Amino acid sequence: MKEEGFLVSAYGVRIPGIIYGTAWKKDRTAALVEQAVSLGFRGIDTACQPKHYDEPGVGTGLAACMNAGLERADLYLQSKFTPVDGQDPERMPYDPKATLAEQVARSFETSLKNLRTPYLDCLILHSPLSGERDTLEAWRAMETVFDGGGARQLGISNCYRPELLERLYRLSRVKPAVVQNRFYAETRYDREVRELCRHNRIVYQSFWTLTANPSILAHPTLRALASTHGRTPAQILFRYLTQIGVVPLTGTTSETHMREDLAIFDFKLTQDQCAAVSSLLKT
Repeated sequence: MKEEGFLVSAYGVRIPGIIYGTAWKKDRTAALVEQAVSLGFRGIDTACQPKHYDEPGVGTGLAACMNAGLERADLYLQSKFTPVDGQDPERMPYDPKATLAEQVARSFETSLKNLRTPYLDCLILHSPLSGERDTLEAWRAMETVFDGGGARQLGISNCYRPELLERLYRLSRVKPAVVQNRFYAETRYDREVRELCRHNRIVYQSFWTLTANPSILAHPTLRALASTHGRTPAQILFRYLTQIGVVPLTGTTSETHMREDLAIFDFKLTQDQCAAVSSLLKT
C-alpha cells in the first residue's frame, strides 16, 4: 500500500486507509488473508467470535506472510471482544458464566493465541452491551488490556447512538480511538456519529459499505465519475470515503477486486467531485 494510504490515530497508531475484513470466510480464511497481505493489504480486521470468524485461520494466513519476510510491525491487526449474546453457545471462546472482566481477558488471550501475536493494534468492543453499566464494565476490562500493553488502542463497533458514544468517550479513561459501523442509509450514514468522531479524533471505519449501497453504486453520478477516472464505481466510493477520513473495510474474495481496492490511492477526486458523491449520501 502506498505511504499516502495511511493515517495516524490519536494514540499514534498508524492505520491503513483500507482494511481487509475476514468475517464469513470459513475454511477459506487462511488462504484469503495470505493473498490479501501478499497483494498489499496491511490492515486486517477479525474477531474472537467463532460464529462468524475463523480467527485461527487469520493467524495461519498471517504466519505464512511472516515466513515470507513480512514483520509484525508492518501490519495493523485488530480483533474484537464479542459479548455473550453475539456468540454461538456451542462454540464459546470463554466461560459465559464468568464475570465480564474475565470474559474480556480470556477472549483477548484467545485472540493473541489464535493470531500468533504478542499484541493487537486495536481491541474493539464488538457491540455495546444491553445496559450502559455493562458496556462500561467491559470497556474498563479492555482498559486493563491496554494498560498491560496488550492493545495499542481501543475501539467500539456497532455503536449507532451518538449519545452512547459521547458518554463512553466522557466516562472512559482510555478514550475510544476507533468506531467501526455499518455504513448505510438506514442510519443516515452515521452523520452525527461521524461528526463526534471528527471532533474527538476518533477514526471512523465503515463496513457493509458496498453491499448496503447498490443504488449508490449504480447512480449515474458515480458511474460518470468512474468513467472519468477509468475506475469502477466501488473504487470511486471507497476513494471518496478515504478522502473525508473514513477507513473502509473490504471483505472481497476476488483477487481482481483486492487489487482494485488497493489501487484507490492511485488517483484523487477533486473537491467538486467529492461534493457530488457527498450529495448522493446526503452527508
